Amino acid sequence: MKNLSDLDERQILALAIANEQEDSQIYQVFADSIRTDFPASAAMFDEMAEDEREHRTMLFDLYRSKFGEHMPPIRREDVRGFYKRNPIWLSKVLNVEKMRAESERMELQAANFYDKAAAQSTDASTKKMLMELASLERSHGTKAGSLNTDVTKTHGETEHDTQHRKFVLQLVQPGLAGLVDGSVSTLAPVFAAAFATHSNWNTFLVGLAASLGAGISMGLTEALSDDGTITGRGSPWVRGAACGIMTAIGGLGHTFPYLVPDSWANSFYIATFIAIIIVILELWAIAWIRSKYMDTPFMKAVIQIVIGGLLVFGIGIAIGSA
Repeated sequence: MKNLSDLDERQILALAIANEQEDSQIYQVFADSIRTDFPASAAMFDEMAEDEREHRTMLFDLYRSKFGEHMPPIRREDVRGFYKRNPIWLSKVLNVEKMRAESERMELQAANFYDKAAAQSTDASTKKMLMELASLERSHGTKAGSLNTDVTKTHGETEHDTQHRKFVLQLVQPGLAGLVDGSVSTLAPVFAAAFATHSNWNTFLVGLAASLGAGISMGLTEALSDDGTITGRGSPWVRGAACGIMTAIGGLGHTFPYLVPDSWANSFYIATFIAIIIVILELWAIAWIRSKYMDTPFMKAVIQIVIGGLLVFGIGIAIGSA
């Protein structure tokens, strides 16, 4: 890896051309990936991509006039001083706010590079162009920040609504489905085992098996339900993971109290009392999530979830006590 001060004029121009080419490609990926959901931000990145292509053309024209067509292969990764980028443009699910912040960093880094390159250049025409580009990139960095602010002010509500909707579709809905299944469906086997055996350890084993088994089953079911390309529900494996994990959590919540040692006095009643409190909290949390994210009136959500939970809870106790 070389220092910038070790590069000659030919290498500096080749590096600048490669940088502008890479930046334009990144901005274009940003624009293309969000065009449908965030058209205002996409237009901003289209403009920035075009600016970088123009800079590349200016640099290449200067390089060709001095050194011909062939350029030495040199990239940012070959030179010390450039910050290591997090390649967020490779992610399947891109965050608009992260893209906007990355664009500001990219422009400011480009300006700093041109400042340093101009300072060590000995050719008048090269120095002049590098200084001009430093000024342009610095103004673009400021422009990127102001564009981000303008986009947020003008289109922020619409884009926020879109992002909120995707969040609900891709994470909240599958996670809520898992939490409901894990919290409610495991009530019957856990409390049936508890009242049938009065053994905390055996009840814990039943609850652990039911929770983990339900988590795997629900996770696979969600992941295989659709690939998200038509429904817009995002990566099936992200949805499946959210659903599976929340299913397991829902069941394990009222299973862990049965880790109270059987050797304790009144251990069964202590564990069962704690488990019942946790069940109430679980059902209340489900009702709150349905109210906040699914536009369900809170009391209606409470009635629906609590009645369903109590029915399953009663079935478990009835079967276990038979």
